[in-house]
Amino acid sequence: MLQRLDKALSNTGLLTRSQAKDALKAGRIQCDGVIVWDGAVKVDPEVQAITLDGERISVGTVILMLNKPAGFVTSTQDPRDKTVMELIPSQYRRRVAPVGRLDKETEGLLLFTDDGDLAHFLISPKHQVPKIYYARHEGEATQEDVAAFSQGLTLKDGTSCLPARLEPLGPGESRITVCEGKYHQVRRMMASRGMSVTYLERQSESGLTLGDLPRGEVRLLTQGEEMALRRGN
Repeated sequence: MLQRLDKALSNTGLLTRSQAKDALKAGRIQCDGVIVWDGAVKVDPEVQAITLDGERISVGTVILMLNKPAGFVTSTQDPRDKTVMELIPSQYRRRVAPVGRLDKETEGLLLFTDDGDLAHFLISPKHQVPKIYYARHEGEATQEDVAAFSQGLTLKDGTSCLPARLEPLGPGESRITVCEGKYHQVRRMMASRGMSVTYLERQSESGLTLGDLPRGEVRLLTQGEEMALRRGN
């Protein structure tokens, strides 16, 4: 939908209307690679690439993908540990929050957004959004373990887990698909079957994969990826 560029810029939360005006006058704003000086110009933020000082900014909903490294806690702030927010570009840091959690030592795909409805959709077990993990672990998964996962596990503390998919990949390796995100769930499920996890990586969520995104790096989702994410594919 077309809107004034200065209004679109102020909607990002990065700039006030007066700051957007100053940035335009200074030639710091580009639209599809062309410097725009006039804030009254009509743009379509969903289609056109708008940049500030050469860095693309999201005027509408922000959805980011992080390839999380180990050693960072999934929190907006923590008095003791490094948080995943430290890996988010500064222009988005105050806008977005993590979608669900990966524990400190778990690596891989972690989403961030400023869209609370989308975050709730992805996290809520009732929507059955699949999350796929690769695990290295002690022992070897058996067909009995596969069957137990498919029926839904009850952990030692009484926590009930929805049916999940366990795919043995060979000695000490498995792929696990869950549709919920309880505390340390994958590690606890595997441990309940005598397979202590030594390495864990989330490889996919709702059909999204890391692709070639390097560990520790962040990128905006494409429009097509966003649409697929909202469908829960």
